[in-house]
Amino acid sequence: MIEYLAQNLWQVWAIIAIACLILELMAGDCFIICFSVGAAVAAVAAAIGLNGYWQLFIFALFTVISLFWFRPIARRYLHKGEDNRVSNADALLGREGRVVETVKAGGYGRVQIDGDIWKAVTQGAADIPEGANVRVTDRQSTIITVEIV
Repeated sequence: MIEYLAQNLWQVWAIIAIACLILELMAGDCFIICFSVGAAVAAVAAAIGLNGYWQLFIFALFTVISLFWFRPIARRYLHKGEDNRVSNADALLGREGRVVETVKAGGYGRVQIDGDIWKAVTQGAADIPEGANVRVTDRQSTIITVEIV
């Protein structure tokens, strides 16, 4: 078995390249694909008959080249606009939900937004009754401020 692999090392490099592609599909940050590129070029080097040291050198060289050249270009096009995207609780601002526990003026209540229940306060001096539709206007930590829609 070892003799076969030594004589057909290009197959090992091809399996490494395919495995890295599969891992990249799970990760999606254009990092592991650079190792796949290096392994694919090393598979070509093995297929044309270069020895193991040259194959390792070519693998390392093309991996580093793709890390510094391919990855920034790919990230720029694949992750366009992600810097402007709001995340976590900031994405709640402007969203609408339903009161599941009366929001008392000067106190707290509970609001459900997309299946998640958030602790809420009201801007006004009046209570917001259970079942009312509300819009999120602000947040402080995990407590949202709501108003009736």
